[in-house]
Amino acid sequence: IRRVKIMNKKALTLTVVANMTSNYSEGLGNVASVQKVFKNRRIYSMRSRESLKNAIMIQSGWYDDLETEVDGATQQKVNEDLNAINCRALEGGYMNTQATTYVRRSSFYVTDAISTEHFISEPRFHNNLYMATNYAKSKGLSVQEPGKNNIGLMPYQYEYDKSLKIYSITIDLEMIGKDENFEGEADAKEKADRVICLLYAIENLSLVVKGNLDNAEPIFAVGGLSPRKTHYFENVVNVEEAKLIISSDLKNKIDRGFYAGLLQGNLLENEEEIEEELHPLTITEMFDKLRQEVKEYYLG
Repeated sequence: IRRVKIMNKKALTLTVVANMTSNYSEGLGNVASVQKVFKNRRIYSMRSRESLKNAIMIQSGWYDDLETEVDGATQQKVNEDLNAINCRALEGGYMNTQATTYVRRSSFYVTDAISTEHFISEPRFHNNLYMATNYAKSKGLSVQEPGKNNIGLMPYQYEYDKSLKIYSITIDLEMIGKDENFEGEADAKEKADRVICLLYAIENLSLVVKGNLDNAEPIFAVGGLSPRKTHYFENVVNVEEAKLIISSDLKNKIDRGFYAGLLQGNLLENEEEIEEELHPLTITEMFDKLRQEVKEYYLG
């Protein structure tokens, strides 16, 4: 019975709350600003879906076998011998116009990670004084007169943001390892391994921002295998003033065969309420269960 229930699923969907930094948009002069989005009549910082997907692809190892080529445009290499069936890097979608145009959509979808609180600018000011002083000293120049002496002294600033953000990811289990542009598909073990690698990347996600390592692991996550290919929990996971909103809709959705996981660290201020109302697993336990169900889905 359990096997039949799992085989009726078509996707794996997760909505995650993580304490992560934003990525940066275009800079103006020596000022770098974080990416932002306007909603609910306010401005919120964010990490774009493209940035998030790229980090997950790299840390899952999916990009380890990536091959690129330049023919007018830089693009992923695709042909009869190299495609999504045998190349994990192409599982994230591609368009190749080398000879015949091949297009394949991604097997998984990620939303923007948007902050739970509206953005308040926190600029950070820096300079390269040490390097400029070192250069000036080697040339017998004075760092006190940068206007007269070209010593490369350059002050700069950037906005900084690290805050609770929410994003969703949905993996199309029926599409993994298949490429409609070419005949054949990956074997069941390879399909399971690909999804499991994604889950490890999400569970242990880290980002490098402005040369700094940023832990972006889930502090709360909800989801599981689903018969619907959609971000099932996207509209019911909300955080206000560092407290998870526990609604009847959230509880009802979880009760339909899904899991909730909580990282105890007081990053969410209503941890006791979450434990009483949702009875969450630890993050490790939750992802272990998801990996086991993925194995059962593909391998029986």
